[in-house]
Amino acid sequence: MILTAYSIIMLLFWTGVSLYLIINCRKIVYLKDQTPLDEKSCPAVTVIIAVKDEEADVEDALHSVCELDYPNYNIIVINDRSTDTTSAILSRMASKHPRLHIINVEELPQGWLGKNHALYQGYKASSDEWLLFTDADVLFEKGALKKSMRYVLQKQLDHLTMFAQITSRSSLFKGVMNTFALMLDIKLRPWEISNPSSKASLGVGAFNLVKREAYEKAGTHSVISLRPDDDLKLGERVKSAGFKQDVLYGEKEIALEWYTSLQQFVNGLMKNMFSVSNYQVGTAIGTAISTFLILVLPVPLLLLSGSLYQLMGVVILIAQVLLMLLKKGIAAKWWHALLIPFSGLVMVYIIIKSTWLTIKQGGIYWRDSFYPLTELRKQV
Repeated sequence: MILTAYSIIMLLFWTGVSLYLIINCRKIVYLKDQTPLDEKSCPAVTVIIAVKDEEADVEDALHSVCELDYPNYNIIVINDRSTDTTSAILSRMASKHPRLHIINVEELPQGWLGKNHALYQGYKASSDEWLLFTDADVLFEKGALKKSMRYVLQKQLDHLTMFAQITSRSSLFKGVMNTFALMLDIKLRPWEISNPSSKASLGVGAFNLVKREAYEKAGTHSVISLRPDDDLKLGERVKSAGFKQDVLYGEKEIALEWYTSLQQFVNGLMKNMFSVSNYQVGTAIGTAISTFLILVLPVPLLLLSGSLYQLMGVVILIAQVLLMLLKKGIAAKWWHALLIPFSGLVMVYIIIKSTWLTIKQGGIYWRDSFYPLTELRKQV
């Protein structure tokens, strides 16, 4: 009886959610399809990038930013206590590119995460009407900023964020990443963020283009100084302050290799996953249980049960395959659907271990600094 009820619920869920995501994600458009803005109409933009020990990626990424086809922009890079060759790379590049300015942070003030503090310092050193917060491993096509700004002005936006194209040398990570992307779509409903009456909001660290006025009235990074998910929280605060925001897919215009392997992905999410639950143990456990019941269990359980259940399992699997192939915004293979149970198990592991470690340590370690849980919870 329980298995029958569970099977029917999962069948309805997966067929429904597949249609839901396929239809709604088509409402989000591609940056590559936008027309570049005329040079005479380009407002001033400051690109702000925080870096710490980024010697492997920063030169290529920064070169792409310096080569943007945009007439009216500056670049501020905040070197946050790097101990590798990042400082030398930045100095060399600054000597070649007059629009590139370097700020060196030698000491981190209390009550700040390093990246959040660095981005805030970049804002304070800027004066332009628009701010583009991006990461030190993001590669831009030359016309990306002109196309973005045209979309912003056409839609009269105060904040535009972007899903960058995620590349990786690991096929396994790509498959797991696509399941993670589905989870984010279900949770965040990105197609809804342009609707003023919707509570949906979004910010992506790879690309947050925000009007200075909106950023300041949203409180700047000073009110999210201890949030590891600062990009999401920035988007949330901008939307809550009554400003207009939207999102685009950045395929073929903005790209990054987020992680080079599945292990690196697990380690990367481990330090900030508990923050997504606002440091509430009950919320984290609930998320882990629902992830297990929805992603991990259905297909393997039904395929190992009787013939009727096997048929339901096959239908769910077909729905998942179609979702991977037809959903806009992910370059998925059909067999990535076969990885959904495994991917769900990986996410359950990350959620549980991140929660356990944070509670056990009484806080989190971030870039060699320790932040007590009591302090982190003050910005929930």
